[in-house]
Amino acid sequence: MSGTSAGRSRWRQIAAALAAGAVLLTAGCSGDKGPTWQGGSQGDGAGSTAAASPAPPQSTVAVTSPEADATGVEALAEVKYSTEDPENTSVTVKNADGDEVDGTLDKDGKVWRPAKAMSWGEKYTVTVNGTPDGDKVGTTTSTFTVMKKPSKLVRVSSFLGDGQTVGVGMPLIIRFGRAVPQQYRDDVQRRMHVKATPAQEGIWHWTTPTEVHYRPRTYWKPYTKIDYSVNLTGVPMGDGWYGRSNLTVDMKIGRAFVMTVDNKTKRMTVQQDGKTIKTIPVSLGKPKTPSSSGTMVVIEKKRHTVFDTMEELGPEEGYRTEIEYAQRITWSGQFIHAAPWSEGVQGKRNVSHGCVNVSMKMGEWLFSRTLMGDPITVKGTGDKLQNGNGWTDWNMSWDEYKKGSAL
Repeated sequence: MSGTSAGRSRWRQIAAALAAGAVLLTAGCSGDKGPTWQGGSQGDGAGSTAAASPAPPQSTVAVTSPEADATGVEALAEVKYSTEDPENTSVTVKNADGDEVDGTLDKDGKVWRPAKAMSWGEKYTVTVNGTPDGDKVGTTTSTFTVMKKPSKLVRVSSFLGDGQTVGVGMPLIIRFGRAVPQQYRDDVQRRMHVKATPAQEGIWHWTTPTEVHYRPRTYWKPYTKIDYSVNLTGVPMGDGWYGRSNLTVDMKIGRAFVMTVDNKTKRMTVQQDGKTIKTIPVSLGKPKTPSSSGTMVVIEKKRHTVFDTMEELGPEEGYRTEIEYAQRITWSGQFIHAAPWSEGVQGKRNVSHGCVNVSMKMGEWLFSRTLMGDPITVKGTGDKLQNGNGWTDWNMSWDEYKKGSAL
């Protein structure tokens, strides 16, 4: 009995040791051979189940805006969509005739934007394809209809026209038939594009709610070609108003003709393309009616006109005088003009009502050479030019000017 018990005990110890070894071997090789299932053989496949390969993911796409079959959609509405694979998702928009609409696709933002306003009252179809091989899986379509042409449309106009040649200080000027609220100006400004050749840094600046200007960082380079477009058809402008139309202008900059007046010397220095070509004696505003110090540009030119301030200043201070070779530089009535009555003191004393007086000969000389937009800087007087009193775009630093942008 004892021998038999001892023998059985020994076999149990051996069996336990073998079982432990088997477990260790199985654990050590599981990464190479795969699992061994209880009651089955790893080699012959009996009693085993093969692991299924996962199906490749399919891109699920949807149009999230405009809603399906929406009506009254704005003419510049963006198409927004969802996708699990933005990089390989495409978007097309077609009109009722099946013609594709030009637009840009922002894959990161998952939004398509039309290049210009879609047609009033027309139906459009959006197709979003999330499978690059063109398979139907991952493709969706949706339709929407643009609003009817609204009755409240804002007129948009350009001060400059095709083919004009202007001075190096000329701002581009866009005017609106109605004030554009602050919160809509960024959308309006995004639709206004300027191309200058050669390229120059520049920006739009809102001078009033109905007028926006564009100037480069420094004066335009001489002989620059400028093409600008304003694409505002259908752009919301507040209170149910929309932009009426688009416009384009092709124009150019002339030679660099720059005038500088120093009150200390009472001389005007004229430079053309960087070279001094003339020095002209002047008489500026007398102490009671000083000329403004600052940078202005020629706004308009009148070969012959009449200055009449009787109503404004009264019979004691007012006057009515015929003027030759007048060039306006402020809205308040400051001009460069010929003043034969002050020729004896030009270059010596200030006797004008704020204008830059020159001789009849020099008035004619300047008038024959200047362009609208030629800059003039007056220095050293007792009065500072107020921004907005003329085209005072250059009376501000670049940093100050940029603050007038809506973007």
